[in-house]
Amino acid sequence: MFRTLGGGDLAMNRTKATHPHAVTELCEEGGRLYANALRTGRIARSDVESAPCLMEFALLHPDPDDASWLRPVPPAVALAQRLNPIEREITEHRRLSIELANAFEPFMALTAQGEASTHSITVLEGLDRINGALDLAIAQCRNEMLTVQPSHRHPERQLVQALERDKLLIERGVRIRTLYQHTARYSPERLAWVDHFSDGKAEYRTIDELVERLIICDEAVAFIPIRDDRQVALELRHPGLVGYLIKVFEFMWNRAVPLSAGAPYETDPDGITDIQHSIAKLLVEGHVDEAIARRLGMNVRTCRAHIAKLANALGSGSRAQLGYLIAQSGILDREQ
Repeated sequence: MFRTLGGGDLAMNRTKATHPHAVTELCEEGGRLYANALRTGRIARSDVESAPCLMEFALLHPDPDDASWLRPVPPAVALAQRLNPIEREITEHRRLSIELANAFEPFMALTAQGEASTHSITVLEGLDRINGALDLAIAQCRNEMLTVQPSHRHPERQLVQALERDKLLIERGVRIRTLYQHTARYSPERLAWVDHFSDGKAEYRTIDELVERLIICDEAVAFIPIRDDRQVALELRHPGLVGYLIKVFEFMWNRAVPLSAGAPYETDPDGITDIQHSIAKLLVEGHVDEAIARRLGMNVRTCRAHIAKLANALGSGSRAQLGYLIAQSGILDREQ
């Protein structure tokens, strides 16, 4: 449902005419040759004829001492060259959104109280309208933003956009608190993102299970999805509804683990990890593998691997027997 900020692929797409893939999808041969060049410090020009993308993406440059050789551009430099224009575009979009919000702010006060109450629940259809309403709420946010983000992998561009959004909010003095599932601890992209805010201006915690996304700005407006494809959302401005959602957030927040506290998936003396306890509870409730994986923020293959380990630990020979053994074992009676 929720994206962070819009952005384009900039000059990257122009390379597709000569070598049909983006730099974010470097071909196998290109990746192999680039890695060899980084290890050895240079590579023969003739060796890279099979991967012209390396020159198209400026990952190699001519050796100033010998034209028959090429030298690799350090990956940190190559990454910065591609992120800078994206970040500039994001900053420009953010500036425009703030200007629009400021332009319309004087008119907001003219809305009659009775009319305003009729818009306390707004149905937003389509990503453009959803994201437009989100951008406006975030631009007007002045004190605190609460977010619940079920974990999954994001494209690099979306992570950069989210980083830029959070940076601008923090610069305005806005506090940010975000809840992920425990599986977010095993996402290198997510951990690298969180490292940008290690000064305590933004707080991140994880919990074993989250149901859906939630964004709340300044105790004034909340956004929730109402369809699985996230093409329809509700914008909630009713004080009672927003206040209730804040209480739900605080309930989960107080039971969550700070991201800096280390991995929460520790093994009990019975040989069953915390995540397997969570899976066992959902299995007993009758959820299928796909639903369990979605609620715990992992892929189905990983979920089934945990189920297999759980079955092995309990000595189960079938799925039906596993549910019975979970109920008989008493493992769900322990304090979570």
